[in-house]
Amino acid sequence: MDLQLKGKKVLVTGGSKGIGLAVAAAYAAEGALPILVSRDAANLAKGKALIESTYNVACQTVELDLGAPQSAEALFAKVGNVDILINNAGAIPGGTLADIQEDRWRQAWELKLFGYINLTRVYLAAMEKQGSGIIGNIIGMAGAAPRAEYICGVTANAALMAFTQGVGATSHKHGVRVFGINPSPTRSDRMEVMMKNNAKNKLGDESRWTELTSKLPFGRMTEPDEIANLTVFCSSPLCGYLSGSVINVDGGQMFAPV
Repeated sequence: MDLQLKGKKVLVTGGSKGIGLAVAAAYAAEGALPILVSRDAANLAKGKALIESTYNVACQTVELDLGAPQSAEALFAKVGNVDILINNAGAIPGGTLADIQEDRWRQAWELKLFGYINLTRVYLAAMEKQGSGIIGNIIGMAGAAPRAEYICGVTANAALMAFTQGVGATSHKHGVRVFGINPSPTRSDRMEVMMKNNAKNKLGDESRWTELTSKLPFGRMTEPDEIANLTVFCSSPLCGYLSGSVINVDGGQMFAPV
């Protein structure tokens, strides 16, 4: 299936590993030109090499902390406007309200919550001016299925869901589509760390973390490629009526009996 994305310029934040790198690779497989943004220069170099050698397309990288003040404007100054923006960067810690103090809470939100908002503000204006564009927000199921042990992420994700719905409800008037995707726990180094912490708290042994995944739908976590493939399709012209919606990808877990 041709998703009609060849030559499209795609900006992916948090693009050096995990879901972000999988998303960038999926775009490259369609002939799009990914731009990876991350704070990690070494992982950016690895991601660029992987994409260029595998898909024979140009891949640009930008080393930048998107949680820093004026970072959205700095990024736009470096790469200019794009056809597609995928907001994905974020590292919100697990823990209850008592576990996470205000400074850590605010630090996490600067990257995930305000990072998404600020980049959308900058790029939406440019896309509306040119009359076309796509913004996809990779958010997280915690916003739709809140739980106390991930309260900082729950609250940020819920806000981003409402943000996506509100912005995407009117952006189409200027030719821009905005959508969101809520992945359930997805295989990554960061998720493994979080699962180990949960296993330590619930089972008394972090090495038993894989036991926690056995109760997930299909007996496993989501794979990064599964989220990436959905992201690419939703941003393609083949899915051209999608805007203001947030898609849950949790294997039905939210509605399953306990």
